[in-house]
Amino acid sequence: MNPRESGESLDNFAQDAGKYIPREVVIEEPTDSEGSSVSGLSSDDEGHVERPKTDIPPEYWHIQKLVKYLKTGNQTATVVALCCLKDHDLTTEINQLAIQEIGGLELLINLLETKDLKCKLGALSVLAELSQNQDIRRSIANLGGVDLLVKNLKEPARDLQILVAETIYNVAQVRKARKQIRKCDGIPKLVDFLDIDEQYLKTPKEQLSKDEVEQVNIVQAAVKALWSASKSKKNIQVMMKSGSVPLLARLLRSVHMEVVVPTMGTISQCANDPNYQLAIQTEGMIRDIVTHLYAGEFPDLRRYCADTIFKCCEKTATRDIVRQSGGLDPLVNMASDSNTKEDKKLLAAVTGAIWKTAISPENVERFDQLKTVEVLVKLLENVEENEEVLSNVVGALGECLKFEHNRAALRRAEGIPHLVNLLNYTYSPLLENVPMVLRECAEDPESMRIIEQLDGVRLIWSLLKNDSPRVQANAAWSLVPCIRHATDSGEMVRCFVGGLELIVNLLKSPNSHVLACVCAAISEVAKDIENLAVITDHGVVPMLVNLVETEDVELRQHLASAVAYCCAWGSNCKEFGRLGAITPLVQYMADGDAGVHRTTALALFHLSSNPFNCITMHESGVVPFLLKAVSSTDWKLQEAAAGCLANIRKLALEAETCHLIRPEGSDNGND
Repeated sequence: MNPRESGESLDNFAQDAGKYIPREVVIEEPTDSEGSSVSGLSSDDEGHVERPKTDIPPEYWHIQKLVKYLKTGNQTATVVALCCLKDHDLTTEINQLAIQEIGGLELLINLLETKDLKCKLGALSVLAELSQNQDIRRSIANLGGVDLLVKNLKEPARDLQILVAETIYNVAQVRKARKQIRKCDGIPKLVDFLDIDEQYLKTPKEQLSKDEVEQVNIVQAAVKALWSASKSKKNIQVMMKSGSVPLLARLLRSVHMEVVVPTMGTISQCANDPNYQLAIQTEGMIRDIVTHLYAGEFPDLRRYCADTIFKCCEKTATRDIVRQSGGLDPLVNMASDSNTKEDKKLLAAVTGAIWKTAISPENVERFDQLKTVEVLVKLLENVEENEEVLSNVVGALGECLKFEHNRAALRRAEGIPHLVNLLNYTYSPLLENVPMVLRECAEDPESMRIIEQLDGVRLIWSLLKNDSPRVQANAAWSLVPCIRHATDSGEMVRCFVGGLELIVNLLKSPNSHVLACVCAAISEVAKDIENLAVITDHGVVPMLVNLVETEDVELRQHLASAVAYCCAWGSNCKEFGRLGAITPLVQYMADGDAGVHRTTALALFHLSSNPFNCITMHESGVVPFLLKAVSSTDWKLQEAAAGCLANIRKLALEAETCHLIRPEGSDNGND
């Protein structure tokens, strides 16, 4: 039989079903001798649960009777029963239950092993509908249906291939099925179906022959199946090895939107993998993705495009391509469109794309021209119930506010109260971003006054109690400019009950980034002498000393700064030396990071006010490092290094003077 004619033959066969079905097969709800309803068809239907007549529609019994003929009928009766089953609405729960309870699902899966094409087509047409149900998907996977589906991909009949791929698309929503598809080598087979003549993809279906339309339909079904399968990270890797990237790139340029949408969905799913992100850029897909952002009549397509940009724009090159391809304008337009606000998934993807593209300063320039800050502030007002969107909006504002003029724009748009209010939320990704935006706001004096009036610093400080290390780190990092630019930072910090003890205790964190940010905050806290006295009582000195052996560059920089400012109280300077902090700090000067050199030189300068520390520094070989630092173009480094050298030299001169005087005095003593 010609494969292209198989589906048509089955339809013709179904139309003539009356010739083959015996008259007694007219299905009615069975009754006993007294006319009461009989639940169940025969004594050997195991596992069937009797149901009251009033609960079950007649269609239930029709379907179970048809399944019985699948069990007992010959080939002709099987095909006819399948055709009749297809006439029922198999998406309703009661009809699905009728098939499952009598063991029909197992029968349908077994039919996939037959050699009769009509039986396979009938079984697959039923399974394609049934598998829209989540429980039935799991049952198909548990009954070994995935292996049989993959094997049937080898069949030459195109309508069979389409039905198999559509069923796989449904079944692969289940994790177990996705794993089975990979184990059965189904992914390479599906990828092979994507390789068709490019001319078919660029020609409208009205201008294609029936054979060519079928090939396009196969591609559509196959890419949908891959879309479901790509929810597995391992499947994505197999797809890459199978050569899916160039084929998907070619499908993306198709005129058939029913092919483009699942293709874009697949690409969006695969973009979770960093290697696939690079492949998307290398294959030149970004420009085509930007083109589809303008497809206003396909909101799902636009969502997948924006989501892919969101995932891929961690890389500078990708962000540049999006800008050069004109992709920033449609993103902002969608964010300001009232229709988009009703589609939360689309809005989340769009705001995420704006966030990641705004990492590049060149993109922020274009966003400024489009008044993006005002658009984002309006979203803060209108989508308070959608935390994912809020998180992305705040992330985008954080990137835009790195430019001073945007801080003023945010203040004029009255966005700061909305941001401070978001500190009361519990959504962790949102709480990671909000402190970073307020950090940028705190650099602007007028904005800082608003944050103070709204008690924003206290709310940021409270985030130090959060369980998430990233929230803790960002909150601590945000406190640095907040404390620095507050009207009376010392008094403000002391007003936070238990606040100083909380921040000191965070020095016990196992996370090096948290430790670095906390050290930066402690550096600001310690600039107020009263606050320094309090944190000293809480044991800040030994806790800082416990960290000096770190190899982390970020932590070294801020730890050295914290040590420097903590030296100003009482015997802290001497205590640092006694606990062995000097020698490790000297080793920091050998680090290649300029920031570490600057803060370490400052720490050594403050520590060198103690004579014993000067001796330890000299013995640790600090002088060559300081001499090199004095010639630096960084004046802060120069000044700190010179001050430390001066203290060491002063001690040396005093020691030399004592050495010259002591013998003479000693002789007088002997006399």
